[in-house]
Amino acid sequence: MLRLQGEMIRGGTSKCWIFDHHDVVATGVDADALLLAAYNAADPRQIDGVGGASSTTSKAAIVQTSRAPGIDVEYAFAQVGVGDERVEWTSNCGNCATAVALYAVHNGLVPITSDSTTVRMLNVNTGARLTGTIPTPGGTAPDEGGAAVPGTTALGVPVLLGFEDPAGTTTGRALPTGRALDTLTGPTGPVEASLVDAGAPAALFEAKAFGLDGTETIAEFAAAAPALTALRRQAALAMGLAKESDRVSHAVPKAGVVARPAAYRTTDGTLVAQDEYDLAVRMVSMHAPHPAIGLTSAVALATAAAIPGSLAHRVARQTADGTLRLGTPAGVITAQAVPAQDGASPTVLLHRAARRIARAELLVPVMEGRPA
Repeated sequence: MLRLQGEMIRGGTSKCWIFDHHDVVATGVDADALLLAAYNAADPRQIDGVGGASSTTSKAAIVQTSRAPGIDVEYAFAQVGVGDERVEWTSNCGNCATAVALYAVHNGLVPITSDSTTVRMLNVNTGARLTGTIPTPGGTAPDEGGAAVPGTTALGVPVLLGFEDPAGTTTGRALPTGRALDTLTGPTGPVEASLVDAGAPAALFEAKAFGLDGTETIAEFAAAAPALTALRRQAALAMGLAKESDRVSHAVPKAGVVARPAAYRTTDGTLVAQDEYDLAVRMVSMHAPHPAIGLTSAVALATAAAIPGSLAHRVARQTADGTLRLGTPAGVITAQAVPAQDGASPTVLLHRAARRIARAELLVPVMEGRPA
């Protein structure tokens, strides 16, 4: 058995195990093998590991301090397979970035110098730069807080998460194909798509193309997941994220549908009126409907909704202050685009919450012969 120190933190609506880079290297085992064993990824229940048996609870971040100018912490985000012996390193996760910010404050990776502390982060998977601002009253790192987010009734430490200059993080352009509207070939024929790279690459489709109105329950939306999974591959090729010979990725681009606002009920039965949000959205996470929305997807939607000609712009209610309220299965999540001073794309801000759940020594049954 290998022994690995880790910390489990809930960031927003995800759970993420955080590991120190030096501890991972010290095991002498490559990170993929280590995580696959620690999470028991091969089992859909992940019953013999620390995974949570869903895409939102089978995540990890490997963290270290940074020497890069203007960066405090670097982290590699891992989406660990569920019933699939694969680790995806191609994307970022805003909820895990929220957890990384809280981890950095608690573990002395940034100095606490005032009543609020900002952690400047670099996601090494995508090159994305983020900030996480956390209240540190009296110069202390908080364990508790009263902040809530749609998708869970649990409270946590408030974290203001910022995605800095998010457009083109992966491909170099907000519109990787140079067009606001493309046509892809799905299982039932051609379908319009907006392919956007901001926060994360995303393939967005109009809900009505799948016989949906964007207010479906998770169970109802699940019927469209196979078609969106197939279209994700077409989108990856069109965006230059993959070649025909490459292995299929289930993490990028993000894929989902958008629609005009309409009244609906959240997963917990709360009624959301048509005028309480600006854009209906349902996203796929790996193979299944996302219970809310990934934050990198929210950034992509905020960017797409501001681009004339895109599907999101076509159906979204436009606002004057850069605020976009997204109607998700879990409730309304607000993203705000703040203009940058240096000509960069607007920073996108989201209010999140995080809580430390556990600090533990993991006993990992890694097979021999898998060197780092």
